[in-house]
Amino acid sequence: MIKITMFSAADSVKGQGVGSVYTELVRLLQTRGSDQISLKINKYGRSDISHYHTVNFPFYLSTFMPGRGRKIGFVHFLPETLEGSLKLPKIAKAVFYRYVIAFYKRMDQLVVVNPSFIPKLEAYGISKDKVTYIPNFVSAETFHPADDSQKRALRKQYQYPDKFTVLGSGQVQVRKGVFDFIELAKRHPEMQFIWTGGFSFGRITDGYEKLKRVVDAPPANLSFPGIIDRDKLVDYYNMADLFLLPSYNELFPMSVLEAFSTHTPVLLRDLDLYHAIIKGDYAAAKDVDEMDQIISDLSSDISALLALQERAKQAADYYSEERLAKIWLQFYTEQAKRG
Repeated sequence: MIKITMFSAADSVKGQGVGSVYTELVRLLQTRGSDQISLKINKYGRSDISHYHTVNFPFYLSTFMPGRGRKIGFVHFLPETLEGSLKLPKIAKAVFYRYVIAFYKRMDQLVVVNPSFIPKLEAYGISKDKVTYIPNFVSAETFHPADDSQKRALRKQYQYPDKFTVLGSGQVQVRKGVFDFIELAKRHPEMQFIWTGGFSFGRITDGYEKLKRVVDAPPANLSFPGIIDRDKLVDYYNMADLFLLPSYNELFPMSVLEAFSTHTPVLLRDLDLYHAIIKGDYAAAKDVDEMDQIISDLSSDISALLALQERAKQAADYYSEERLAKIWLQFYTEQAKRG
């Protein structure tokens, strides 16, 4: 039995992807690894493995304590991926960015959810031998598809019109491309646009004042229902005809996997970082004008929309919970032996 302690404060801030990744992994280990793993959360007793999900300073200090075993760090972000997310004073930003890298360097092994971040970590002086790629996943039990009649019933239940619906999800911030999402809603008054998520970090969110004005008074066809609990979030994916994430920077967004798992067609900004993990599984657009064109085309071409839906189904199968359970259990077993 491998003794693992998870260190995380991710669930203290609602509506952010780190919390979703953490929640999914804990649930996976409790349901599929209970015969091999003894799991504790934020306890400082002796462990074979200490797995750090967030970079809180008390967790950093704990890495100097005896009995931590093999120290594993989950790389949910790099300094450059925070640009456009938080608005911090320059000095505070510089100190925090240096601290994040120092935290990662304290680890015996790092886990990234996108292989494109391995050379970026190398640039910070971290050997690629200390980095393992394990993709994100979501539970098909939680995020499951609905048929057409259920889709219509959900729209009625949540009081949305029965028209072509585009869903976006994530924190309301500049980096997520929310301004482009708003612009597309303005260009398509004949469609319904919904963005689930909110200002998880309040006023320090980049672009807060300008975004807050739109959130409080959006166009008639654009809805911001706020941060949605995960057990209800599946309903929003199943109401949608298309999932759109116009982010400028990501690692491996959980929202995309949630869309795949509900067999919702996906449209993304064409970022290089997606190519290594989900190339071919989504429609790609370089800017808001291409997004506009693709949305128009898909809304009027059911065969193209169904083809994109089929790609989402295939991606969901590849990033299945069953497959990732085997990968995580093998990883922990190898790490425990090295520890």
